[in-house]
Amino acid sequence: MKVAAVVLAAGSSRRLGRPKQEVRLGGETLLERAARVARDAGLDPVYVVLAAGDRTTLDGRVRLLGNPDANEGMASSIRVGVAAALAAEAGGVVILGCDQPAVTAEHLRAIAQGGDEVIGSGYAGRKGIPVYFPAAMFGELLKLRGDAGARELVRSGRAMALPHGELDIDTDDDLARARGLYGGARAERSA
Repeated sequence: MKVAAVVLAAGSSRRLGRPKQEVRLGGETLLERAARVARDAGLDPVYVVLAAGDRTTLDGRVRLLGNPDANEGMASSIRVGVAAALAAEAGGVVILGCDQPAVTAEHLRAIAQGGDEVIGSGYAGRKGIPVYFPAAMFGELLKLRGDAGARELVRSGRAMALPHGELDIDTDDDLARARGLYGGARAERSA
């Protein structure tokens, strides 16, 4: 069964004050890192959803999708990515952000084995992204609206532990913590 990846990267990064997709960690941007981890997990195709008009260069095996409704919030990016996965006849989809450095290929492979059930990532006492949805849930995902994303749908599934999964890079303090955990301070100074 083919499982697609949808990397959500259309946010405005207001709290960080600069596009988090371009922030470097360990010699690569957060967006490059998320796409690489999805590819390394064997997810295919890998879609990256950007705000319409955003420009980025990624490995040719990654498909860039523009989201003309990015200002609506996360749900609009989920709809764009899931519509592409549906057109590719994927049997499921893993939705992930570009700002969670704890995500590994092993974790994505594990949740992508969900079959017919929703499997989220467990951290900080809750379930969240990355999350696997079977194709049977695509219709529900395409109905999402607003900035809450698929939170309610994720709650219905089970979770696999993701150590440090609560760390997403929204502020400079988050970035400093990520660099402490995952390296990259030397690479960032030279970039």
